[in-house]
Amino acid sequence: MMWSNFFMQEEDRRRAAVGRRRAQGQQNLGLTPEHEGKIKLVLLLAAVGATLAVLAVGTEFWVELNTYKTNGSAVCEAAHLGLWKVCIKRLWQADVPPGRETCGPAELPGESNCTYFKFFTTGENSHIFQRTTKKDINLAAAVIAVLGLTAMALGCLCVIMVLSKGAEFLLRLGAICFGLSGLLLFVSLEVFRHSVRALLHGGVSPETPPAPRLAYEYSWSLGCGVGAGLILLLGGVCFLLLTLPSPPWGSLCPKRSGPTA
Repeated sequence: MMWSNFFMQEEDRRRAAVGRRRAQGQQNLGLTPEHEGKIKLVLLLAAVGATLAVLAVGTEFWVELNTYKTNGSAVCEAAHLGLWKVCIKRLWQADVPPGRETCGPAELPGESNCTYFKFFTTGENSHIFQRTTKKDINLAAAVIAVLGLTAMALGCLCVIMVLSKGAEFLLRLGAICFGLSGLLLFVSLEVFRHSVRALLHGGVSPETPPAPRLAYEYSWSLGCGVGAGLILLLGGVCFLLLTLPSPPWGSLCPKRSGPTA
């Protein structure tokens, strides 16, 4: 009888110890208020980058193409284009700043005609001021930008799961997704820049009238893309730092011990 009571007490102690360890493990899986606040702060930063990225990809003010003003004409033509469509505008030369040699800027009021690129619908190249687009380069820039937005959305989903479900292991995956989305946006910008150069220096069809001289300048949509890429990269690095077990500078700055009596 004495031995049976002894074994029952030992079994109860083991069960209690296992219960305490499980409870402690569940508490460790949860986020501390300080850590959760840091994650929310970085998520707010990443949301700013995501907004700029969507604004950049969805608008068509990546680059402006301007013809040179001609004497004796009351109108001139300019264009602005992005990843998906191009807008040709006829502007009054009286509205163009006097010291400007080219037509524009494209924000001036005038008659506008916006169309989506043909290679998204019929698979054909488009023609802008008697110049032919390089559809392979344009399609590559658009696809890379969409992949960047997809990676950004996956990063947001991972961080939301961390905050709502306490799945802290997803934070590193979210950091990788945000960093990847920033890099993909930069690659898309570079590919688009090559597509603009290919358009300007590409061949002109002999069946069309002589192509006018063009000047180009990058516009605010491309600036939003650059800003979005930088912010998303910064957000990815910050999320990655938050996954570290302790701040990397903790070993360099040891805590001072309190005064001893």
